[in-house]
Amino acid sequence: MSTLTLPPVPTSPRDDAIQLYRAFKGLGCDTAAVIGILAHRDATQRSFIQHEYRTMYSEDLLKRLVSELHGKLETAVLLWMHDPAGRDAIVIRQALLPDATNLDAATEVVCSRTPSQIQIIKQNYQAKFGVFLEQDIERHTSGDHKKLLLAYVSTSRYEGFEVDREMALKDAKDLYKAGEKRWGTDEKTFIRIFSQRSRAQLAAISAAYRDMYGSSLKKAVKRETSGKFEHGLLTILKCSENPAEYFAKVLHKAMKGLGTDDTALIRILVTRTEIDMQYIKAEYLRKYKKTLNDAVHSETSGHYRTFLLALLGPNC
Repeated sequence: MSTLTLPPVPTSPRDDAIQLYRAFKGLGCDTAAVIGILAHRDATQRSFIQHEYRTMYSEDLLKRLVSELHGKLETAVLLWMHDPAGRDAIVIRQALLPDATNLDAATEVVCSRTPSQIQIIKQNYQAKFGVFLEQDIERHTSGDHKKLLLAYVSTSRYEGFEVDREMALKDAKDLYKAGEKRWGTDEKTFIRIFSQRSRAQLAAISAAYRDMYGSSLKKAVKRETSGKFEHGLLTILKCSENPAEYFAKVLHKAMKGLGTDDTALIRILVTRTEIDMQYIKAEYLRKYKKTLNDAVHSETSGHYRTFLLALLGPNC
């Protein structure tokens, strides 16, 4: 005999604020209740909950979460409480701070976002930290890596799907001349093309490069560049072709081998859940013959695991 599964009763931000307050009262925190509420609310709902909580209890919900949660769960939940652009701004800022420099993380976020997303990130960055994003990039990065990031965050790019085939052929030729054809590398050409062309146009350039020279543009980037500069170029290029596949690979790397890179795991699961997680899950399954949920389940534990799996949704 089957039982009828009723849909969850809708709650208001006020109701959620009350339930959270109750979860914090008494001996110990009802962590399961906190996760059950926050992991299933979108950015707008979470913002309303924070407003209601402050109004009703004269207390900042984020500060209360800091005092009630700990470790990796605390890190993940606190990052989740912000909207997508606010999260990205926080991740970049933390990655650029001298005492916790993680230039790979900063590069990943900057070089995987669309121009419109970057504009909102820049506004959030200045509002939260009182400094322009460009100033922090200038201060904490160097060389061609710095030039690429500065060009990428300051250039307005087309976001549509139309491509200019003739320009793609010319850019492919210019990249070949700047890299594989010459002794040494003309980094300025790589920076110019990778920072100015749309995702669709860069994908067309990559296809033209393979057709013309029988080798991939990715391989050319790997041969001709190195370090953080190479990482930035490859992130831009891979995200122009298939951003979901790019993030699936980063997640797989974070959970591969002994130990788990929880910083990367949290960063990607939390920042992509409201963007394109369903596509990342599909790419992960396609590439690794295992669901992302199963991979996360095997690499995490406790309330931390519960929270991440709640963000991921159904195991598919």
